[in-house]
Amino acid sequence: MEREKRYIPVTVRFDAEGKMRPIELEFDEAHRYRIDRITDVRRAACQSVGGVGDRYTCRIRGQERYLWFEKGRWFVEAKERE
Repeated sequence: MEREKRYIPVTVRFDAEGKMRPIELEFDEAHRYRIDRITDVRRAACQSVGGVGDRYTCRIRGQERYLWFEKGRWFVEAKERE
């Protein structure tokens, strides 16, 4: 299965110290997902679709997913669109 880098809108909350925390992502017009929990944040490369940035390990609906913040934009690994 081929993967693509898909840039997506993300709703973010900033705390009083300026720390950024994503709280919801919009995969496409019909699918918005609330992020239940962030379990890890680290600088990492995305091996499958390329790119380097801050990788957020997120719990969404009981599943672990990665969300990257790269050069001011958010992306996820997604199945290629047909």
